[in-house]
Amino acid sequence: MKQWTIGVIGGSGLYNLDGLRNRQTLSIASPWGAPSDELVIGELDDVRLVFLPRHGRGHRIPPGALNARANIDVLKRAGCTDILSVSAVGSLREELPPGTFVLVDQYIDRTVSRPASFFGEGLVAHVSMAEPVCPRLSAAAAAAARAAGAPTVEGGTYLAMEGPQFSTKAESHLYRSWGCSVIGMTAMPEARLAREAELPYANVCMVTDYDCWREATAHVEVSNVLEVLQSNADTARQMIAALARSLPEIREPSPIDTGLDYAVITDPGLWDPALAAKLAGICPRKFSAAAVG
Repeated sequence: MKQWTIGVIGGSGLYNLDGLRNRQTLSIASPWGAPSDELVIGELDDVRLVFLPRHGRGHRIPPGALNARANIDVLKRAGCTDILSVSAVGSLREELPPGTFVLVDQYIDRTVSRPASFFGEGLVAHVSMAEPVCPRLSAAAAAAARAAGAPTVEGGTYLAMEGPQFSTKAESHLYRSWGCSVIGMTAMPEARLAREAELPYANVCMVTDYDCWREATAHVEVSNVLEVLQSNADTARQMIAALARSLPEIREPSPIDTGLDYAVITDPGLWDPALAAKLAGICPRKFSAAAVG
């Protein structure tokens, strides 16, 4: 087996991959609450894959109710080394039409009601988010998307909005003026929490619409999104298979793997033991009972 275990967060159809071996369904408890659904685990081209339907099977959970902390926690507990996030987005750029796959590398977070950190009072940490995605995994995913036949763009800024409503025209034009490339409702705080869990993270954004800024195009509606989303999902499955084939057998260490070594600021003698116990899932090296001592 290759040394990688890729956690894939996305639609529940993504794990219907031809050739997925040793498939099993697994429930993992998290001290942060219930994740979106059970994990589906399998192997493809000697890569272990762990799938989590972000909104639950049947798309039951709205963006603002997603328990991103539990989702990231159970993926780390399942042994994931890296996270590939696959999500539908609206385009804020003429040159990013529906059907385009965008590997974003920056975020502007406009969400307001979602727990955005594993840390808190009694155990404080400040991770770097200057470069919020993993360049190694993003490059590999971009190459895999091209191999799957998707028009692919590397780089861009993702505007994370609260939702569940789509944007007003004024908002859409404002985000364009900020230089944003795409708009979505789910990548934050997911990307922040992946960094706190020391998981390299890449975000494949599948464009389904032009939001509402483009006068020549009808305003975004769910029916239009679903039509494009189905086509994108087929390509996304091919992308994941191509990614598995392309990964080298040896996974070289990433600086993100040990990011908490430089982030925790609270004196260890003053750590809240209950919070430290909860954090053991995302970083047993630092927060397990033996490590805390």
